[in-house]
Amino acid sequence: MRILHTSDWHIGRTFHTHSTLEHLRIVLDALVDVVRDRSIDVVVVAGDVFDSAMPSADSYTLLATALREIRNAGAQVIMTSGNHDSATRLGFQSEWAGLAGIHVITRPEQVATPVTLTDEHGPVHFYGIPFLEPALVRHLYANQTHPERTLKTHEQVLTFVMDQIRSDLAVRGGRSVVLAHCFAAGVAATQEASDVERDITAGGLDLVPVSVFEGPDYVALGHIHGRARLEDRVRYSGAPLHYSFAEAAKPRGAWQVDLGPDRSGKGAELEIEWVALPVPRRLSVLTGELEELLTADRFAAFEGDWVSAVLTDQVRPLDGMRALQKRFPHCVTLEHRPAVVVDTGSESYAERINRQTDPDIVAGFLSFVRNGVGQTEFERDLVAELLAAGELKEVTQ
Repeated sequence: MRILHTSDWHIGRTFHTHSTLEHLRIVLDALVDVVRDRSIDVVVVAGDVFDSAMPSADSYTLLATALREIRNAGAQVIMTSGNHDSATRLGFQSEWAGLAGIHVITRPEQVATPVTLTDEHGPVHFYGIPFLEPALVRHLYANQTHPERTLKTHEQVLTFVMDQIRSDLAVRGGRSVVLAHCFAAGVAATQEASDVERDITAGGLDLVPVSVFEGPDYVALGHIHGRARLEDRVRYSGAPLHYSFAEAAKPRGAWQVDLGPDRSGKGAELEIEWVALPVPRRLSVLTGELEELLTADRFAAFEGDWVSAVLTDQVRPLDGMRALQKRFPHCVTLEHRPAVVVDTGSESYAERINRQTDPDIVAGFLSFVRNGVGQTEFERDLVAELLAAGELKEVTQ
């Protein structure tokens, strides 16, 4: 059986206030071509189908179109809800969708009831584990756990659920695939999480040891936005689109998993291949002084990219973003990180201005806020004129 492992579509997510729907549509159209060209039997989506618990009408339309085209290309679909999804909304009418080969698993009571598909080597049981927040599901299992066994963490909940799955699989027999949406221990050694993933982790998604997933022939994980191999049979596919500049260097695509016959109790034969998907618009971080970014030929190749600019000018340029967007229309972030930072010492402001004249105080302030760059001759003359006018007004009053 040929499986395409994807996750974290995040339909409806914005990128620095810009809609990503059209770019995601391009990627999902390419995914449909992969299904058709490679004769994929099953597409699995391991959580975070939508980016919001209240998706827009356009987001629903994009999902419906993608699912219809995947089915028309010859594959069935199995998807679970992630921590970004509303399980209720995503799972609405899932019973009827399952009759059409689109299996949406969002309810805790579904975890030990697999979607079973059959190929020439026999049945393959797909167990979908929706995102299970411990505080919201522990009461569901109160009569099934021993008093000393608590369900306070994701590790404890997923351990309990996997025990149920292994018990069910022992009765059914055959090959198996598990879908789960979690932060599995070991991923940190593979890659650094992006800022998007850190936000989710801060919301309570804690680490789950890979050993929790012992048993199935393949474990399709979601949540991490970059591909990762924790074990040969336990992998993250990552998101199909870049949603953060921290993800810029991470490839976009899916895992093609060929699940062969069972090897007499040693698990199914696995052949796994990475399938790249298109990147509609690259993400690039450009560093340099403003004038260099605006004029240097070496930056011409990035004019069509999403751009995050890091300006190294000693003084922060005025209207830097507006100037950058004339050359880079999709520049969305700007950071001032001067190459030279003047040491202002440890004195307090009161100590610095003690026994100084008014012109010296103004000059020192401008130098301080402009990273050591002092007054121009024009500014010096203007300050002197204003101070003189102020003194004259005080005398005449």
